[in-house]
Parts: sequence; C-alpha cells; structure tokens
Amino acid sequence: MKNSLLIILLIFIASCNSNKSDNKENNIENLNQQSSDTLTKHLKPFKSELPTIGLLMYNGVLQSEIIATSDVFAKPTENGEQLFNVITIAETQNPITTEEGIKILPDYTFENCPKLTALFVPSAYDMYSQVHNNNIVNFIKEKNQETDYTVSNCGGAQLIGKAGIADGHKIVTWIGGGTQLQKDYPNLKVQNDSLVTYIKDGKFLSSNGNLASYISALELVEIMTDSTHRKFVESYLYLDRLQNWK
Repeated sequence: MKNSLLIILLIFIASCNSNKSDNKENNIENLNQQSSDTLTKHLKPFKSELPTIGLLMYNGVLQSEIIATSDVFAKPTENGEQLFNVITIAETQNPITTEEGIKILPDYTFENCPKLTALFVPSAYDMYSQVHNNNIVNFIKEKNQETDYTVSNCGGAQLIGKAGIADGHKIVTWIGGGTQLQKDYPNLKVQNDSLVTYIKDGKFLSSNGNLASYISALELVEIMTDSTHRKFVESYLYLDRLQNWK
C-alpha cells in the first residue's frame, strides 16, 4: 500500500513539474513571439508591384526634408495596406551624416538603385559640393528619364537647375534664394519665394523646403492616390494639431 502511494505521489510530482516546464516553455515562446513582432512588424518589404519613392541623400542634407517625405509616403491606407516603397539613395553605401548630425545608412547607391516613380531632391545649407558633384547631377538626369515626378525642396532646386531637366518649367526654392537661382539657371521659371510655398509644373514639383517639404509630399501623395488618403495621412501625422496648436 505504501509503495502504491509513493508511486502515485512521484507520478503527481513529475506531472506537475512537466506542466510547469511546458508552461515555462509556452511563456518563453509567447515572449519571443511578442519580441519578434515588436522588432519586425513595422518593417515594410520592397514590393516590385508598388510605386517606388526615392529619397536622394548626401552629407549635410537637411534631415527634415528626408523625414517629411518618408513620413507621408510610408503611411499605409486606413486598412493597413502598404501603398509605396520608400527608399533612400546615396552615392556610396557609407552612412550619410545630416546637417543635424544624425547618421543614416542608405538603402541603395546610384549603381543599384531600382526604377523610381518619383525622385525627391533635398537640400543642404551649402549646395556648392552637391552642385559640383557630377555623379549626383548625372544621377538626377538619368532618373528623371524614368520618373513620373521629380520633386525638389529648398536648395534642391539648384541641383534641378544644374541638371537642366526642368528648363522652361516653374520652380520655387528657399525663401531668399530665388534671385540667385534665376541668375544661375536663366532657363528656369523661378517663382517669387516670398509668395510661393509650393508649385507644380508638369512632372516637376518644388517647395521652400524644410518643414514645407511636407506640403510637396502631401500634394504628390494626393495626386498619386486621392484626397481621402491625403486627409488620412494628415490625421495620422496630427497635422491638425500642428496647425491649431495655439
């Protein structure tokens, strides 16, 4: 009888330990799954069937002009559907250091950049190095042949002018930069930057840059989708709070 009781007790203890072990393994598995979701659920895979938005980068770039475009085009639909590929491109694979000191690793280089639907050309406070970099200028020329839209923000208009791709088209640059832009590139129809924040002429869009880069991005996302999606993106970004914060 004692032996029978001892055997039953041992079986019960073993069963409890087994259940505890199973529960522990299940808990660890659940935690790992949650951790994996946290680390990967925000990733947006490159889908060849989607329009691709290219963000040109170089050292000294104003990061707000990179962030603004990615902010707008990376937002999904209300149903969570990915609408665009948003990629960063630089001359080399080396990290880009922005004007503000943040380092960004480009997704692609000029050599392996995929076909683009739209190219966004940002600015730096000093555009001399970029305007005199033939690799950058030639990249813009080549990509403009395949893009449906080419967008410049702020001093990025100087690169558009240097590339000669928007001759005869209206363009705007940073506030105070229009006179020099017109002098340097007389074939451009430079708009009064004290009055014009954003303008579209054919496939070319431009803005004063910095946070006004949200305007060019939002205008283009509406053109490429519809006004309903634009309003959704604006609400996603709390832009109404920014406009009415006082």
